[in-house]
Amino acid sequence: MIEGRVNAALDAVVRLSIRGPSGETREVEAVIDTGYNGFLTLPPALVMELGLPLFDRVWAFLADGSEARFNVHTVFVEWDGRRRYVKADATGKKALIGMELLHRHSLYVEVAEGGRVAIQPQE
Repeated sequence: MIEGRVNAALDAVVRLSIRGPSGETREVEAVIDTGYNGFLTLPPALVMELGLPLFDRVWAFLADGSEARFNVHTVFVEWDGRRRYVKADATGKKALIGMELLHRHSLYVEVAEGGRVAIQPQE
């Protein structure tokens, strides 16, 4: 099970360990974003710092209806006790967890500052 907390901005947040191809590891605070259907977003500065390999460059529609082009990189993430190789969009100022990473998991959120966040695999 992955556990986290709801912050003062009412974001459901968990800590993730991510690893680049050279073995460097970083702990990041990631916001759960159920409106994002990808795996993960990471700030471009972190992507460069870890030297994450480029997977693709794609166009995507944003929540406001506009289109944007993103670099997509590959990264190892520690997810529920296992190392997973996933795609991460290089965008924004903070890490976001999307629905593809949450696929086949249950999400529980107590929506109040300091509330409990729990992610666990479905049986």
